[in-house]
Parts: sequence; structure tokens; C-alpha cells
Amino acid sequence: MQQSTEILKKYWGFDSFRPLQEDIADSVIYGNDVLALLPTGGGKSVCFQVPGLAREGLCIVISPLIALMNDQVEQLQKKRIRAKAITSGMSYKEIDITLDNARFGGLDFLYTSPERLQTRIFIERFKLMKIALIVVDEAHCISEWGHDFRPPYRKISDLRKIHPEVPMIALTATATTTVKADIIKQLELKKPEIFEADFSRPNISYEIYTVSNKLNAITKTIDNFQHLTGIIYCQKRKSVKELAQYLINLKYKVGIYHGGLDKITRESMMKAWLSDEIPIMIATNAFGMGIDKPNVRYVIHYEFPNNPEAYFQEAGRAGRDGMESRTFVFYEQHEIQEADEQNEKLFPPIPLIKSTYRALCNFLKIAIGSGENESYPLDIKEFCSTFKLDIFETYKALKILETNGDLLFSESFFQPTKLKFNIGNKVLYNFQITHEKSSNLITLISRSYPGVFEQYFEINEKEFCKRLNISEKELENQLKFLEQNGVIDLVLKSDLPMVTLLHERLPDNYLQLNPEVYLDRKTAAINRWKAMKNLLVSHVCRAQFLIAYFGQSTPKCGKCDFCRTEAKSLYSYAEKIILVEEKIIGQMTLKEILSKIDFLVESELIKIINHLLLEEKIEVKEGFYLKK
Repeated sequence: MQQSTEILKKYWGFDSFRPLQEDIADSVIYGNDVLALLPTGGGKSVCFQVPGLAREGLCIVISPLIALMNDQVEQLQKKRIRAKAITSGMSYKEIDITLDNARFGGLDFLYTSPERLQTRIFIERFKLMKIALIVVDEAHCISEWGHDFRPPYRKISDLRKIHPEVPMIALTATATTTVKADIIKQLELKKPEIFEADFSRPNISYEIYTVSNKLNAITKTIDNFQHLTGIIYCQKRKSVKELAQYLINLKYKVGIYHGGLDKITRESMMKAWLSDEIPIMIATNAFGMGIDKPNVRYVIHYEFPNNPEAYFQEAGRAGRDGMESRTFVFYEQHEIQEADEQNEKLFPPIPLIKSTYRALCNFLKIAIGSGENESYPLDIKEFCSTFKLDIFETYKALKILETNGDLLFSESFFQPTKLKFNIGNKVLYNFQITHEKSSNLITLISRSYPGVFEQYFEINEKEFCKRLNISEKELENQLKFLEQNGVIDLVLKSDLPMVTLLHERLPDNYLQLNPEVYLDRKTAAINRWKAMKNLLVSHVCRAQFLIAYFGQSTPKCGKCDFCRTEAKSLYSYAEKIILVEEKIIGQMTLKEILSKIDFLVESELIKIINHLLLEEKIEVKEGFYLKK
């Protein structure tokens, strides 16, 4: 369609779409419901942003990821497209103003979380909005069989009762056959057109190795890719910091990225990595959303995720230019058992979850019947110390309460100071005359942000302190003084996690956990971990395993660790298992078995031994292996 191509050229500067993008965009423009499955790097955002501009009215984008929402809003604003996001940390007034802008045609795109859709203020304004398109990003979250199930997604279909004529597009990077069917059912998509890209990535190797020392394995791998761009993924922020320090001490140039960094640090790290000034980025899964760097030659997992979907997405950030690239998982044997134990703790007992809710409300001084739509910074260490709670269990309890639709729990991210004038020019001038100490600050705010009487602006404290020649503490005191006197509405900066109550605090006996939130989701999480564990320990082509998991098929890749080993050997893997089993006579140690086999290295023998143990062909007693 000419219209979609013209929009793409005008705002993105491209003459043509990537494969499937134009078909998806045109189908939405014509008013069809659409389910689009595009793997990481497939350009999902263009598929709804182009039709969002082509259709008349407001495009509502529903996403669970604050970082992704903020990133996309920022990118749209740079293109002079009117976009805003409603996120935790915004005051009630700020939300009110944003929704009014959306209602009266002041926005082209409004990003929000599924939890926000259930609030009274959103529903009432939504009824009055002219809606062009409803977008459901990360649509796998609607399914209890998806890897990030969020029950508030189940309420999205209620929007169609208000605007039944508006088309809906659901997008996700990864979904199994079961999840795809569930997305269509739960969103009540009407005769949806389904677009599904081929998930195969023939230029990528998926390599998984059991090692005795991960740090040595990683440094050797990095040395093999000198001066080339790579990503090292960790599951914990602590690991990001520790691994970065280890590599920096060895004179490697690395950057770090996780959700707890302030915006300026994140942006500087990102800029250095994108410009190849820093070749290696060490990051949590917060890194990668919306990033499309084509020349990533390798991805390493220092710690493996607990489901195949997350692994596939993160590994898929390599080789987007189509050039040969490799991905590696390095793990030590004990990590499998530790992951088994950790996955058991993902769902604390229900009484503990309820007591955590009560303790949280008490800690934040929220009375029964109050707190709805209010956001609070939470020092989780102080909270756990005050009520003698286990940090890991508390964190998981809060995530379950979020999934249950009781609150939003945004892990620590940097929220800058934002403000807006509450009074008009004339009243403000009179206030300045009578409060000389605040006069310079008021003048600086007015001149720096001409629209600050109508909307919120982020301020740069360091720049303000420099221009006013005052300390950051003095600036904070002056801002609080203006807030106390009703001059400004103020949201002070914070790098703590944010908790937003989605309804008033309930009496203790009224809080109920939906079965799908707890029991069904626990079952689904265990099954996904079993699939991930099978990927780690099974001896099959990794690409075949992953593609089959998502309901497609592909020939053996010839690139993964399994295929590489098999290609070098005179024996197939099935033959090796038989030969090893035959060599075990009586009680034998691992070294004794290895001495009798000249076609295996120790790491491969360990894998075969584990396979035989799982198949109950052999058993282990006091360090010796013997046939059952």
C-alpha cells in the first residue's frame, strides 16, 4: 500500500519494509485483527506504529515493560510524533493531564501497562477517546502458558466492549503453539490474520558447554573475538558488577547495563557500545529491548535463564546483519541443581504472600481503604530488615501480588526529578516578589521549560545547581518548599523500586489469590524450566530443539556444540552412549572410565554419564559409577 510506504519513508527514512512488515501494517490499516510473531530484531514496532499513524485517532499501546515503553516514546518524539507513556512513578495529576491530552487529540500514541487499563480514571477517559488502533505488545503475557504470564492482560478484551469497531494487533517475539491459540482466545481476536516469521537463524550457532571454570571459558572466548562486538548476559545485577570488575582488572574494555542504573549512565554506556568504543556489554535482560545493533558477533550467557523463550530472545541478538555469529552458554555442573532449588522458591506459600502485602502496607503507612493509584519508593532492604523477611521470598511475593493485579512492582530504575507549575503566571509573580529566596529558581524553571505550566518536565539537578551556584541538597530543599506552598507539583528523583497500589488497601481477610496466578502459573513455570533444563543437558541439535519448542521444524544446524562434536567423531551420539555403558564394569570412577575411552573428552563423558543416570542405566554410590 502506497500510504504505508510513504509513512515509512517520511518518519523512518526507509524506502521499503523488511519481510512481513508491510503485509502486517497494511492488514491493520484495512481494519483487520492481526497476530504477528516476529523474532527478536524483526522490527515489531514499525508493524503497529505505521498503521497507528495511518489510521485516524489515538493508538493505544499496551506493554508490560517500562524501559521499552520509555524507549519507544523517546524514539517517536525524536521523529516529531506525539507520544506519551503512563508509568509507575507518575503522580495522579500527571496521569490526569496525560489522559486529557490523549482524549482531546493531543497525542498520536499512548503507551500504558495492562494494569493501568483497569483503573477508573483510565476507563472513564478511554470511553471518550477516538481510538484508531489497540496494540498488545509482548502478547504472550496473556497466556498462563507463556513465560511471563500477567493476568491483567486478560482484561484487555474489555476495551473492545467500549470500542468494538477498533482493530487490534497482538505482537510477540516468541510463542509456542499453545500460547498462540491462547492469545487469540483471550484477546477475542475477530478472524485474525496470522503472520509468523521463520524462527530459524541459520547464521547463528547455539553452543552449550559444561565447564569447570566459567571465568576462564569466558576470557578464552572473548580472546577469540578480539575487537568484535559481543554481549554477556547475567541473570543478576550483582553478577553484572562482579564479572565486569573481573574483566576490567584483566584490561578488557567492557560496559555494564541493568535496570538500576540512572538514565544518564545507561545512555552513555549504550552510546559507547553502539559506536564500538566499548566492544563488550555485560548486562541483565534489561539490555536488548528495542536495540537493533546488527554486528553483534557473539552472545555469552554467564548465567542461563530459566526458560527457552528468554534464552532464544537473548541469543537472537547476535548476527542480525546475517553474518556468521556464535552464542555460548557456559555453566558449571552444580548450577543445574541450584537452579532446581531456586525454581522451587519462585512461588512462596500463600500465607507468606498475604503477610507480605500486610507488612508492605504498614511499612508504607497506607491505611485500609486508601492508596489507590498512588506510587511509593520502596527500600526493599530496609523493608525486609524491619519485618525480618527473606529478601528473595519477599521479592517473589511482590511479583506474585503484581501478577494478581494488586500492585505494580517496578524493580529499581532511575526516575528523574519531574515538576510542573500548579499556579498561573500572575500568582507565580506575586509569590516570587514575597519569597526572594526562591525567585532565581522559579525564573530558571520558567525560562528553561516554557510549557511547564501545562505539563511535567524532567530537570537536570546538576545543571540547575551549577547555574544557581547552590548544592544539590539546597536545590532539593527549595523544590520541597515550592511544593509545600502549592507552587509546583513535584516528583523527586529515586533509584529505588517503585510500588503502585492498583486498588485501595484491602483488609487482611479480603486479599485473595486467583488460582491461575498461583497454581496454574507455578505448573507452567516448572514445565518451562524442565524444557530449559532439557536443552542444557540433552544431546540433540540445539537449533532443532529450540525451533521445535516453538512449533516449527528445521534440519540439523551443523553449528551447535552437539553438531560440531558429532561431525568430528567416528561415532554418532547414540553409539557413544552404548559404548560408554559397555565400558562400565563393576565400580568405576570417572577417571577410570575416561582412561578406557579414547574418543571422548571429559566434558562430553560427563554429559553421557548424566544421560545414563537419568535413564537409570547406571547409578552412583560413594563416587563410583556402576550398572543397575
